[in-house]
Amino acid sequence: MVTNQIKELELTKAKIASLEKAIAKRLSKELASLPKKYGFGSLEEFVEALRAATGGGPVRKGRRGRPVRAVDKVKRRKRAIITDQTRADVKKLVESGKTGSQIAKALGISLPSVQNIKKAIGLVKART
Repeated sequence: MVTNQIKELELTKAKIASLEKAIAKRLSKELASLPKKYGFGSLEEFVEALRAATGGGPVRKGRRGRPVRAVDKVKRRKRAIITDQTRADVKKLVESGKTGSQIAKALGISLPSVQNIKKAIGLVKART
């Protein structure tokens, strides 16, 4: 019983391997014919046209393994450099009654940075 299932499993694995080879061969042929199909003389011309159409730049893998291009990336803010002047400005704005988000916008820093500064200079009480 078990031996028959093992034999059947081996036959199925062999069939899958054969199908994978056939698909890879067909896919390779189809990919090789793409430049000619779209009117390009060489693979290099086709690749250049694709790069131009997609915004260029190298393709790399993102955190989740999917391709990420430079145009797909969300622009990230640069880290704020917190100086003594920034701390003084935060203190002055807090004392004038501004909210954390208003302070963050006014100084060009993030809200968590504002909160950290307020905590560091003693303007916020720690939770108990």
